[in-house]
Amino acid sequence: MDLQTIKQRFNIVGNSLELNRAIDVARQVAPTDLSVLITGESGVGKEVFSQIIHQYSNRKHGLYMAVNCGAIPEGTIDSELFGHEKGSFTGAQEMRKGYFEAAHNGTVFLDEVADLPLATQVRLLRVLESGEFLKVGSSQTQKTNVRVVAATNVNLLQSIQTGQFREDLYYRLNTVPIHIPPLRERRDDIYLLFRKFAVDFADRFRMPSVLLSESAQRLLEDYYWPGNIRQLKNVAEQLSVLEKSRRISAETLAHYLPEQAVVNLPTLYRPKSSDAGFASERDLMYKILFDLRQDMNDLKQVVHGLVHGAIVPPTNVTVVPSVDPKSASYSPHFPAAATEDITDTATDETLSIHAKAAELIHKALERHHGKRKLAAKELGISERTLYRRIKEYGLDESEWKEQ
Repeated sequence: MDLQTIKQRFNIVGNSLELNRAIDVARQVAPTDLSVLITGESGVGKEVFSQIIHQYSNRKHGLYMAVNCGAIPEGTIDSELFGHEKGSFTGAQEMRKGYFEAAHNGTVFLDEVADLPLATQVRLLRVLESGEFLKVGSSQTQKTNVRVVAATNVNLLQSIQTGQFREDLYYRLNTVPIHIPPLRERRDDIYLLFRKFAVDFADRFRMPSVLLSESAQRLLEDYYWPGNIRQLKNVAEQLSVLEKSRRISAETLAHYLPEQAVVNLPTLYRPKSSDAGFASERDLMYKILFDLRQDMNDLKQVVHGLVHGAIVPPTNVTVVPSVDPKSASYSPHFPAAATEDITDTATDETLSIHAKAAELIHKALERHHGKRKLAAKELGISERTLYRRIKEYGLDESEWKEQ
């Protein structure tokens, strides 16, 4: 049972090291009864690996049941998995076997296991640990001999941190982990997969297979493929059916690739349900704290200036020059609240400091022809602070012609 034989049997195309490693792990763990957790993005083909594990196990003659946990409503998922007794709830007109009872001595594949409700996770943990379960509406414990293979495209460790997934269940499922690499990490396999899909669709629709130009092939391999193999298969099918020409150019192929996914950028994680609102609130709090820290730094500069005579005016003081700052009669005006805690002996000194600061800003801007970036660098302050000080002092920017 070599890798090539497995690939041919399950129609797996590709030769990347990560893919071969995943197949090899599935092959080694298949004869055991260990639980397996398959991880990978949506569309990478996780269910194929669960079938490999089942077909090469001692349970291959038993029932294989694939369950999409995300497609079953929360109110009925316990009944689907573990069964129910007659009359246990409205509509339960007869006793029903669940997947774990029906698949005795077989394999149950739980796809999107992260979508299981917490109460159902407790029931599943008991099955994994002791093979026991209770039907809905029953008090009689039943036994089952089922191998569980689970899969998810969610980071379960993050779900544990947010309280959406049980940590003990994670470690029970993750006895043997298998990670399926996304398509963008298998660049050399992309064109091989496209050719296979194109030939398959040509046979199905009884038409010549589509061919890609060299530029189209490069575009195909450079694309991010957020939908992975499923998306690539859809593109090959669309080209086979919709394009009259069997020779596909890069311009034609680009019409079938969503523009928003072309750029390879990291995706911002958005927690589910109410956590999304919390994320935006948290970002807002970070911004407020950042601005508060900036204001505190400005205040420290003001205190330092008052003590050591540094020319650093406070940011919360509005200064309106009555005449040209270069004139000796320049007289800035302060709001009363800004000076109510300053003694009479310090008031004249403070006023002269701010007048001198305005004059220095004026000279720096004049020297650099209104270029704020250069003027701010010479003054030793940020460009943002310089802009704020210009507005606070009411300086006339029309005097400097920015080049």
